[in-house]
Amino acid sequence: MGSKSKNLVLGFVVLAVFLISGVKSWTGEIHGRVVCDVCADSSIGPEDHILEGAEVAVLCITKSGEVVNYQAFTNAKGIYTVAETMPESDRWNTCLARPISSFHDHCNHLGDRSTGIKFTYSRPSGHFHTVRPFVYQPSTAPFYCTETLSE
Repeated sequence: MGSKSKNLVLGFVVLAVFLISGVKSWTGEIHGRVVCDVCADSSIGPEDHILEGAEVAVLCITKSGEVVNYQAFTNAKGIYTVAETMPESDRWNTCLARPISSFHDHCNHLGDRSTGIKFTYSRPSGHFHTVRPFVYQPSTAPFYCTETLSE
């Protein structure tokens, strides 16, 4: 029997053992956005933009008490995603998402309400939880932001 055939047979044996054991798997997903609040006005408006490459940490405690730590970076749309498949008995119970850093020199000061978000993960398998956006601000707002405030 060739090595490909042996690997295929071994794969079927592992799958059969997993199915026979009755272990149900669970899949969870957490995602959110990271945004630059250009005018530092604590609201997301047309002048604001997403931050690609921002780093976010997500720490989860499973039902069995295990602590699992994830690190994610935002994509070109400013969205980060953390996903995991595990036995149902070990699924996430409570999580904390927090921003770590923005690599954008023009927008790297963390907004007031963006220190971290703790939440209970109660979604069924295959569903996701969305975390409210984390916001970074520039050290000084552009002139056009202060111009509209003084009018």
